[in-house]
Amino acid sequence: MQPPPEVIRTKHHRVACDGSGQVEAALGHPRVYYQIDDSIGFVDCGYCDRRFVLEGGPADTGQ
Repeated sequence: MQPPPEVIRTKHHRVACDGSGQVEAALGHPRVYYQIDDSIGFVDCGYCDRRFVLEGGPADTGQ
């Protein structure tokens, strides 16, 4: 399994992704919202594979 292309650590359970950040917003994807489950501690974007990791959660390696 390959690591996700980008990992974003967050303190919030609800996150939004539109694929922007390293590219212009117009080159991203539609904005989608995700809920991070406490038992997993992360969620991956279905469009760009960006991973959102809950700080202090089970998936948080501190990197």
